[in-house]
Amino acid sequence: MPLSVNHWGLYTDFYELTMAQGYFLCGKKNDTCVFNYFFRVNPFKGGFTVFAGLDDFLKILVKFSFDDSDILYLKQNGFDDEFLKYLTNFRFNGTICSVKEGEIVFPNEPVMQIEGNIIECQLIESALLNIINFESLIATKAYRIKLVCGDRKFSDFGLRRAQGLGAIHATRAAAIGGVSSTSNVLSGKLFGIPLSGTQAHSWIQSFNSELDAFRAFVKTNPDNSTILVDTYDTLKSGVPNAIHVAKEMEVEGHRLKAIRLDSGDLAYLSKKSRRMLNDAGLEYVKIVASNQLNEHVIKSLLQDQHAEIDYFGVGTDLITGKDNAALDGVYKLAETNGEPRMKFSENVEKITLPGKKQLYRCYDKEGMFFRDAIMLYQEEAEQAEVIYHPVYTERNTVVKSLPKEPLLLPVVHDGKIITEEKSTDNIHKYLMERSCLLPEEHKRFISPHIYKVGISSELLKLRDTLAKKLK
Repeated sequence: MPLSVNHWGLYTDFYELTMAQGYFLCGKKNDTCVFNYFFRVNPFKGGFTVFAGLDDFLKILVKFSFDDSDILYLKQNGFDDEFLKYLTNFRFNGTICSVKEGEIVFPNEPVMQIEGNIIECQLIESALLNIINFESLIATKAYRIKLVCGDRKFSDFGLRRAQGLGAIHATRAAAIGGVSSTSNVLSGKLFGIPLSGTQAHSWIQSFNSELDAFRAFVKTNPDNSTILVDTYDTLKSGVPNAIHVAKEMEVEGHRLKAIRLDSGDLAYLSKKSRRMLNDAGLEYVKIVASNQLNEHVIKSLLQDQHAEIDYFGVGTDLITGKDNAALDGVYKLAETNGEPRMKFSENVEKITLPGKKQLYRCYDKEGMFFRDAIMLYQEEAEQAEVIYHPVYTERNTVVKSLPKEPLLLPVVHDGKIITEEKSTDNIHKYLMERSCLLPEEHKRFISPHIYKVGISSELLKLRDTLAKKLK
């Protein structure tokens, strides 16, 4: 946990508590309900989203309760005494189904389904949205960078630019997406992520000469030294001094690991540096690049400019999810007391899907992701013969004979976590396996092909029937 908190009940929006009190006082506290979590738009104008944050949310969920100081604080804010007595013994005792962390998901499909009494389901909404939206955003950003890095590794250098303690969960999400290491030591310890880092310009400047700074650094780190070469003049001073020190290290039986470029024309400097290193017989010394990198810059460096860069350090754009401030995930009521519910809107794209549901992934004859089908929970997968576009129902796809995989799996039952915690490395491996099944046209950065998500005929009928009643 990023904070030393034993009781997370206050990790919610005020209106969640006022609604919960309202349910309690008007006799609805035992009403059962079903909520769905979904998002409406892929981030970064991309063709997919990486689902992340489930484990962090579940760790908060099992500690979602109220201690004496919380109850006193709520009393000072005007809450009813009987309701506060109820909160004294509050625990989430419901059931949650979810797609797996690392799964590739798409807009408007239910990727989490929460069941329980209406108070417990309402109170956990804000925490769920806070964690899942944020980590899914960062994991998606990291995986987009992974796509352009290919076999090259990249590290999270974003702690100093992150939004406060959000850096902790962001680093975890980045590891799910593909970073091989992090400069964030606390996240490294919490989540088992390898650490990496070099030195700042201040180290170099604190010595009387750049050569003295390099010598002192490699002496203290003889087997894991990366030297920052752009404090003064990269090609006239930094790289020559790095070569000099690397040769001295060879005499002592050690090897310089890498040099780092942190400013200037990275493509030009990397190619010149590579030639200088090779001419000195230092082909084994790697070149690390940092400085305002993102997936678009890295793609240009590697594919257009043929930069000689082996490893990237990515900071601000990764850890903040630039250029998207947030994933627009929402949490909507789908059923109460066994009766389907939906939000109606004159804007048909904002009409929600009613009822308890299951999400199926349909595969084509090559075994690749083809369509996702949203069905009512009681329907069998084989019942789906045709799925329909949720808005433009004249668009439909025959899926009758296609293999189908249920994606919503139980993770919490009667308030107890029933899924096994996985490391970020294992979650990333799962992401890689799933990504291999996603056709390439959905991964491109410019005008990616839209992955089709449809609803069953039974769900379509239910939605249209409720919509007519609401009208």
